[in-house]
This record gives sequence, structure tokens and C-alpha cells, in this order.
Amino acid sequence: MIRKLQADDRDQLVKIIDSTDNFNDEEKKIAVELIDEALGNANQEYYNIYVFESERKVIGYYCVGKRALTDGVYDLYWIVVDTTTQNAGIGKQLLDHLENFVNEKNGRWILAETSSKDSYTATRNFYLRNNYSIVSQIKDFYAFNDNLIVFGKYLKK
Repeated sequence: MIRKLQADDRDQLVKIIDSTDNFNDEEKKIAVELIDEALGNANQEYYNIYVFESERKVIGYYCVGKRALTDGVYDLYWIVVDTTTQNAGIGKQLLDHLENFVNEKNGRWILAETSSKDSYTATRNFYLRNNYSIVSQIKDFYAFNDNLIVFGKYLKK
């Protein structure tokens, strides 16, 4: 079941984030900060977080928000599945839910930024398998030999 983030999900999400080897300590901190922002300000609409729950256990989530100064572009900030349940289609279900969420908000683009590091190969392949394309690259963005790759998907009405 995919549902909106609730306060008692926080600890489970922190464990999932902490167990993700791809994220460095700073990235993990930022992921948790976005969760805290969403939980701490019920009226904010910038960080929309939905969790995948199975048998009362949260095993994945995504965070998406509308890009400022646009009329229909959404940034996918995080999509994460517990390492013990990866490759079971949960990420795909989360991504489908996210795309429906953006469609319902009259969004037309979803953008997802990721790294060119070898450890992100599975992430890049995930986006490609789900009909996202590379819309931009910036060489040496994160660090020397670590490029920013922006994937995008245009949602047709």
C-alpha cells in the first residue's frame, strides 16, 4: 500500500536511508531533513512524501515537489527502497504512484538528478527502464569525475 507520510514512519525511513550505501553522510542528512520538514509543517506543499507499506512496515518512499517558478515541473528528490526488498517491483510502484500524483497536479515534467558514479549505475538503469531520458549532463558537477545527470520524463495529457 502506498500512502502519505505519517509521523510514526520517521524512524523506519531513517533506517532505510542509513542502510543505503549509495548515499554519503551529507545526502543522508538532507534526506532526513526533508522528511522532518514535511512532518514539521503540515501546511507546506513543497515536499510531498509517500511511503510504501507492507505488513505494517515501511519499505520504501519517494519525495517530490513542484519546482519553483514553473507551472508544471516537478523534482523527484528521493526514491528509496529498503535494500532487503529491492528488485521486487516496489520502486516501480512508487514511481507509478509519483507519476499519477504529478499528473493529478497538472504537472508535465518530472526531473530526477543523479550521479555518474559507477555506484549509481542501477539507479540510472532504473530511470531508463521506466521511460525516463537523459535531458542534461554537467561534467564534474558533484566532484571531479562525478557528473550530474538529469533524467526527465514528459507526461502527456
